Amino acid sequence: MFKYVALLSLAAICLADDPYNSPAYKPAAYKEPSYDDPPKYSFDWLVKDDYSYNNYGQTESRDGYNTDGSYFVVLPDGRTQTVKYYVNGDSGYLAEVTYSGEPKYESSYHKPSYAPAPYKAEASYHKPAYVPAPYKPEPVYHKPAYHSEPAYAPAPYKSEPAYHKPAYKPAYKPAYKPAYKPAYAPAPYHA
Repeated sequence: MFKYVALLSLAAICLADDPYNSPAYKPAAYKEPSYDDPPKYSFDWLVKDDYSYNNYGQTESRDGYNTDGSYFVVLPDGRTQTVKYYVNGDSGYLAEVTYSGEPKYESSYHKPSYAPAPYKAEASYHKPAYVPAPYKPEPVYHKPAYHSEPAYAPAPYKSEPAYHKPAYKPAYKPAYKPAYKPAYAPAPYHA
């Protein structure tokens, strides 16, 4: 009896500690993602490398159907081209392009101070010691001229003999037909 009580109390403790069996546990309901919410984001990026003279970037933000942003790039002549754009609903892409700075030409452009080593092509292979023999075409053989005759004459066609069912007539024909009689007679049924 003590074993049963101990077993039941152990089972009650295990079930009480299980959060999935407690009445307070309610699994989170699955919510389908809504694609009806208007998009909303903002981002920007920038590249600035003085060694290679790369300098460009972009900024954009969107809230619903309204988008505005700008991007810029340093041109080869030293000026900066900036494009500011916006889209309001169905207005389309509207842009304003501006330039800043003075154009600088080759005389004021600073090239990198290093000079790459001149390219010197090396021989990629050595001439092989093997010299192939000169090409000699093989002699051309022509088919001999001959008169075409059949190599064999087919045997004349002989049809297979047709077998017909012989007209069979028995030599002896009995005048009567014997009647079928069972080998034994069943016993009469008595109720």
